[in-house]
Amino acid sequence: MTARAVAIGLLLGAAADRVLGDPRRCHPVAGFGRAMQAVEARIWRDERRAGVAHAAVGVAIGAAPVWAVDRGLRRRPAARAALTAAVTWSALGGRSLATAGREIGRRVADGDLDGARALAPTLVGRDPATLDAAGLARAGLESVAENTSDAVVAPFVWGALLGAPGVALHRALNTMDAMVGHRSERYARYGWAAARADDVAGWPAARAAALLTVVAAPTVRDLRRPEGPGGATAAWRVWRRDGSRHPSPNAGQVEAAFAGALGVRIGGRNVYGGRTEDRPRLGDVPGARDPDATDLARAARLSLRVGTLAAVVAAAGALVVPRRGSGRRVRPRRCRRPDTAS
Repeated sequence: MTARAVAIGLLLGAAADRVLGDPRRCHPVAGFGRAMQAVEARIWRDERRAGVAHAAVGVAIGAAPVWAVDRGLRRRPAARAALTAAVTWSALGGRSLATAGREIGRRVADGDLDGARALAPTLVGRDPATLDAAGLARAGLESVAENTSDAVVAPFVWGALLGAPGVALHRALNTMDAMVGHRSERYARYGWAAARADDVAGWPAARAAALLTVVAAPTVRDLRRPEGPGGATAAWRVWRRDGSRHPSPNAGQVEAAFAGALGVRIGGRNVYGGRTEDRPRLGDVPGARDPDATDLARAARLSLRVGTLAAVVAAAGALVVPRRGSGRRVRPRRCRRPDTAS
């Protein structure tokens, strides 16, 4: 019954995200972010030990309460399913991710580059003022791909393994990484622990997201070039060839799979404020081209379909993961003392 409650909760959380999107008020992730800003203000030091303490406090704030509540609901499967659904819904970002990708693509297609740049910070971390139409399309596509792993597949992976506490744990680690895991002067040491913990937590989800991208790739073929590159075979080959070329151990996996699936090449120079990074090219195969606004819309559709597959696979996986308290205790039968009389 415990496994079934987790599986049902994951599916309900996926449905809530698809229908409702992010919670509009009192978003738990936003509240967690404010709490961690207060923690940083009190304990920040330019050293790794302070960063380790930051990460530990974040896990205590973000995941420990969910674990305590989940443990108390072991014998109440309906309530446990509801908890899993609520935590999963708050952790997922599938609908918002696809909506932002589509809207940026629409504005680029309409020639409204100022509008696209204004919307870009909701999706990308690089400086939008430096991006032209091609740069906006590439930045949006890369961010949709990376966040398909972090904000869509990873909650399902950890939910299948650990239930609601697993979802909350990953969301806490990923949020802390987004806040302090930058390679900046302030966070080079302080953010080290959060960044490394998020890398470890995201490792299985990135590979799962890339594999699901291969499965979903035939549904987003480019109708303008039906004989061009793209599809499942290209997604598999580019993923296996280019996935490890990215400086991130996880982002490159799913970005490469998306590039192959969509028949585009991504990577190149990125500007983050005053910092510039030259990223390797992913998906650079014969016939591949730089992404445009239409490809960004295709990436949004691909992200949604990967999310649907991830929800179904995670629910099925939750049913087979052994869990404490999932079985009914059977009391041993008392045996009468044998008659010892002769």
